[in-house]
Amino acid sequence: MARGINKVILVGNLGNDPDVKYTQGGMAVTRISLATTSVRKDRDGNTQERTEWHRVVFFGKLGEIAGEYLRKGSQVYVEGSIRYDKYTGQDGVEKYSTDIIADEMQMLGGRGGGEGGGGGSYERSPRPQRQESAPRPQSAPSRQPAPADDFSDDDIPF
Repeated sequence: MARGINKVILVGNLGNDPDVKYTQGGMAVTRISLATTSVRKDRDGNTQERTEWHRVVFFGKLGEIAGEYLRKGSQVYVEGSIRYDKYTGQDGVEKYSTDIIADEMQMLGGRGGGEGGGGGSYERSPRPQRQESAPRPQSAPSRQPAPADDFSDDDIPF
């Protein structure tokens, strides 16, 4: 019935080069640190800046693309969902993490190093399943187009 919505949209700059690792099954997992800055004026009219840092994770082909093309300082648009995790550290203390799991990514502006060039838009394939040990075959859900109503283009009023 009623589903929740978990959607995050970020536009910011990379604080470091992407960290690319691969699972035992060969899937790319790329992590970046993304800075977003907001500007406001205080009561006295002084400009106040606030920078938030976000941990963003890309999986699969999207992770490979992010690892290959993104660099420290790159401006990027990221769309995805937020994930909160709780785990026990090596010292036995419970720790918490917040990650943005990216579904889409678009490179904005030019790349550093004078290479120029604009962005590209990329989307992740169906959401990957966590693999604990041996990779398991995954079947992508088939998406059927919505049934068309019985009307022609002439019936559309615009």
